[in-house]
Amino acid sequence: MIIIPAIDLKDGKCVRLLQGKKEEVTVYSGDPAAMAKHWVSLGAELLHVVDLDGAFTGEQKNFDKIREIRQAIDIPIEVGGGIRGIERVEKLVSFGVDRVIIGTSAAKNPDMVKRACGKFHGKVLVGIDAKDGKVAVKGWVEVTEFDAIEFAKKMQEAGTAGIIYTDISRDGMLTGPNIEAMEKMVSSVNVPVIASGGVSRLDDVRSLKQIKNLWGVITGKALYEGAMDLRQAIEITKAGK
Repeated sequence: MIIIPAIDLKDGKCVRLLQGKKEEVTVYSGDPAAMAKHWVSLGAELLHVVDLDGAFTGEQKNFDKIREIRQAIDIPIEVGGGIRGIERVEKLVSFGVDRVIIGTSAAKNPDMVKRACGKFHGKVLVGIDAKDGKVAVKGWVEVTEFDAIEFAKKMQEAGTAGIIYTDISRDGMLTGPNIEAMEKMVSSVNVPVIASGGVSRLDDVRSLKQIKNLWGVITGKALYEGAMDLRQAIEITKAGK
């Protein structure tokens, strides 16, 4: 299991939202590339980058900042937020993004996911954001009737390289992850699963580490607020290996 720092981009800045609400925004840095370098200096092996403007509007508005992050560091990055078509996947891959995350479009247009997975083998992940076990889309504004587990199985069949599973009731709240829901997701699919949402302290990392076959854990607010030390979190994941 690896720890994956999150860089959420809004208006070109590194921010965090409270439970995905665009009006509940905290700005942490005006220089996302410098923030990326900071996390790499502390031992990050992968960065999770989200274009929040893209997630809310369906239009990427932070391509330049994503490119700057890509050029600033030499570890893999995964990027999501507002990726509604294959041409956007292609654009991100063209300037060196290692993995592209499709969220809303996966629920709205599963055939697009299948085509993207076929064209960019191993580079397409599906982000599943769930509230009470149901898939949420459009920057969490809309909750669908799709069951998150059944949807994950469909995305596995479509060829996704992995699932990023977020419990949106926990995200940004520093309340701890939903261990039971995460265990259920990991045990239901064969592709790698990355946990996201609610990771607030080192004990949460220890708890998630107990989930057999959990591939990685994304954390954002806890790192930015100083509630969790990245180096210590990484040490926990390496211990006992």
